[in-house]
Amino acid sequence: MAGDPDVEYLTKNGVPDLINDLVATLADKGVLERPDSVHDFCCEWLKSKRSEVALVDLEKVPTTPIEGQKTGTSGLRKKVAVFKQPHYLENWVQSLFRALAQTEPEFLGCTLVLGGDGRYWSEEAIQTIIKMAFANGVKTLIVGQNGLLATPAVSALIRKEKALGGIIMTASHNPGGPDDDWGIKYNRRNGEPAPENLTDIIYAETKSISSYVTKKMPPIDISKLASYNVAGGHKVHVVSSSEGYLELMKEIFDFDKLRKFCQRADFSFVLDCMNGVAGAAATALIDELECPKSVLMNNKPKPDFGGLHPDPNLKYAEALVDIMYGRAGRPPPDFGAAFDGDADRNMILGRHFFITPSDSVAIIAHYAQKCIPFFQANGIQGLARSMPTATSLDRVAAKLGVPIYEVPTGWKFFCNLMDADQCSICGEESFGTGSRHIREKDGLWAVLAWLSILEYCNPEGGPGKSVQDIAEDFWREYGRSLYCRYDYEGIEATTGQTNPAETMMAGLNALTVSGGLKGRTLGAYKVQEMDNFAYSDPVDGSVAAGQGIRILFTDGSRIIFRLSGTGSSGATIRLYMEKVQAPDVVDLSIASPEACKDLAKIALEVSNLVGLTGRDEPTVIT
Repeated sequence: MAGDPDVEYLTKNGVPDLINDLVATLADKGVLERPDSVHDFCCEWLKSKRSEVALVDLEKVPTTPIEGQKTGTSGLRKKVAVFKQPHYLENWVQSLFRALAQTEPEFLGCTLVLGGDGRYWSEEAIQTIIKMAFANGVKTLIVGQNGLLATPAVSALIRKEKALGGIIMTASHNPGGPDDDWGIKYNRRNGEPAPENLTDIIYAETKSISSYVTKKMPPIDISKLASYNVAGGHKVHVVSSSEGYLELMKEIFDFDKLRKFCQRADFSFVLDCMNGVAGAAATALIDELECPKSVLMNNKPKPDFGGLHPDPNLKYAEALVDIMYGRAGRPPPDFGAAFDGDADRNMILGRHFFITPSDSVAIIAHYAQKCIPFFQANGIQGLARSMPTATSLDRVAAKLGVPIYEVPTGWKFFCNLMDADQCSICGEESFGTGSRHIREKDGLWAVLAWLSILEYCNPEGGPGKSVQDIAEDFWREYGRSLYCRYDYEGIEATTGQTNPAETMMAGLNALTVSGGLKGRTLGAYKVQEMDNFAYSDPVDGSVAAGQGIRILFTDGSRIIFRLSGTGSSGATIRLYMEKVQAPDVVDLSIASPEACKDLAKIALEVSNLVGLTGRDEPTVIT
């Protein structure tokens, strides 16, 4: 019986002397001559009564509701200091488990996946979540080694292991560290982010919670690959952060071709992991492709991302941008990419050339059936983009003869379409690209797709194409969406006043209701329609209203205003502008920010953004 976790559980929690006292009493009275057998018998008897003593090692902790625990577009994100407040994390986690108990008949005794991007405070949070999960009836936890699991890897693991769902500790592309951001979200059994009907229940629970339960147990060592039996019939499996995910990628892409291509003397590339969790998978990928580690930048995951802001855009991935634009004292490589903190976003660059996320997903869709085995075998059933994303993908869908879906921002809106086999490839302008292989956006998948395109367009010994050549050929065939986004981050309200970002959006919404802009000429553009975007899901009929203000012009140009739900403090206004050029008049030389300046001027005048917020310049221009 030595080492039996149930025996250890019983002898350490509430019945420490029962077995020994019973054995001693029986032996003293000479009732039995073999005390060892009595001991084993008693242990077995107590184990058979396990349910009657199951609450011995549980602790019920009184608490009260805490304001502001409403889950946003991508989970709950706050400053670390907020999460470290007494009961803050526990309240939300208990509310999650109560919501699952209400909505999932298989919750008791289920398996969950647990991991994240490794940001500051995750080590402490993991142990808290493990104890609470077991106390609430979860039987098995699959945990990433050192707590590291990229968001795409969690989605893949949930699907592979047929888990009930997964808890992801990430604030995505937000900075990490003691004074920065932490976050948590839940993904369901198909690997998708929790839908609004579930997050609404979680939020309702946070507003009425009076206690939570946790299990008295020592910390689990998650630094090594191992499986642990935990008293009470629970299990923890600590798994590789990259192995399972890489195996999935091998089912999608032709690694033999990629290996040969990436080793060619006439091709060079660099991947910037921005000290996020992508570093684990990217390192394993480079080993698989038999390339030198020198192609990797910032590939060691760090709790504070090494001081970087892990958002793969032209501002925050500055070191990579300098390399790709020849400002780093050496010739730029042919291809470059960056990932965000949890590896679901990506940025694609060529020599002196930036691929917008909108063009990236469209170009991948154009080439998918030509060079990616997964799509060669399964075809493309449909394409989808978020509403603010440029319309390049629409024109690819038209040529392929497949449906195109315009959905609100938030990856969960793509998932219904993929589950119904109506969408194969999808993307967001916010550097998110993915496909039906999982139910999350996937940065490394996008990079492998681009490497496959470059391999296809550059036959050995033949004429080759650069990233810029591929983009310009695409524009000549489909036309060009000149596209730009202005971000105004961290807009704070004066004490007791409505946030000026919300005031701006309310004014724009009032304008849509009155129809005040329809038919008017603004600068060189005539307004065809102005609305507040609403989406009716073609699969389940659900409606998501109030998803962003659109000003649509008769020539296909667009202006869009939207509040972002991914920040941890203050409000973020996103202003999007798109100007479409037909293939026969496409201008290959003009830069999108320059081309969209007249639309930006119109947008700022219509919204009074500067007057309301006091912001003369955006925080970031993409």
